[in-house]
Amino acid sequence: MADALSPTELYDRLQRGESLSILDVRNRDEFEAWHIDAPRTVQRPYVEFMGAKVRGEIPELVESLGLDSADEDGPVVAVCPQGDASERVAELLREEGLDVLNLEAGMEGWATVYVAREIDVDSGTVVQYERPSSGCLSYLVISGDEAVVIDPLREFADRYVADADEGGADLRYAIDTHVHADHVSGIRAVAERSEATPVLPVGAKERGLAFDATLVADGDELELGDGTLTALHAPGHTSEMTLFRFDGVLFSADTLFLDSIGRPDLEAGSDGARSLADSLYATLHDRIRALPGETLVAPGHVRSGTPRASDGTFTDSLSAVCEAVSLLSLDRDEFVARVADDLPPRPANYEEIVSVNLGKETVDSETAFELELGPNNCAV
Repeated sequence: MADALSPTELYDRLQRGESLSILDVRNRDEFEAWHIDAPRTVQRPYVEFMGAKVRGEIPELVESLGLDSADEDGPVVAVCPQGDASERVAELLREEGLDVLNLEAGMEGWATVYVAREIDVDSGTVVQYERPSSGCLSYLVISGDEAVVIDPLREFADRYVADADEGGADLRYAIDTHVHADHVSGIRAVAERSEATPVLPVGAKERGLAFDATLVADGDELELGDGTLTALHAPGHTSEMTLFRFDGVLFSADTLFLDSIGRPDLEAGSDGARSLADSLYATLHDRIRALPGETLVAPGHVRSGTPRASDGTFTDSLSAVCEAVSLLSLDRDEFVARVADDLPPRPANYEEIVSVNLGKETVDSETAFELELGPNNCAV
């Protein structure tokens, strides 16, 4: 459709820095919880447009939004949950002479955007997958004729298998660094579509893991083609959190992001947050900061505004990340107090997502997709 814009096209335009405006016609609470970041964003609920139409006041409403001159700053992209309400609003605004495109499938369509970029490493191939709608990052590592996917999302299980095949490798492992609370894990879906073995930290058993998987502990190694993945137990975000090192790359999951750290309350709630925050302090200072400064940090999440590396990926050296994360400059008591007592809202549906990821509850693909819609909120 000439008057529609696909989610992927919107992503590409935003990445190129093109001028455009977002008009989000969802309710204010929906917008504040989760929205698309753009240089210019206006929120006004759908019902306001319908009321203005009945009263013949669309021109006045447009003027109040400042959209009458939006054509000077590129098109307006109308957004709603599924693309229907926003299309009706877009039609009204086109009648007023504005250049308005409707986002196909709305925010649900935005959640299907998945972008792959190759990380510049000395040997093998490392691909970083970005889901812009939530900031989730996953990884495909190919070494020789074998591959592993780290922290895969169920929604994109077919993608990992296809990309490994295109790279001439068989998926040997599908790894979760911990029991995720913000998205539905894809390790079992990947295993069903390939010969990959599901892998989880040994501590997942204590959390109630209800399906068969290979369990790894601190220091365990997984042979992969010409290389080796080494497990690094890193309690803090969760008790079982285990990172992996491969050829100078640290897959830091939800422990260390490029400009923040993982929250400590999604496993044990607010009551257990201080204990895990204390563990997180020890993990960051005694385990991770002990690694070589040139170690490349490849995190599990990214947030709006985080700068990219020269290769376009969300990676940086450990020394640079440690400088960027101000929380690492605090002493232990200050760190625990700040991290445990100043927490953002928890991810939507996180308790049910944890149950699904442990194998205690089964949901179909449509329900799984709906459960994880929205921001991840895993960072402090």
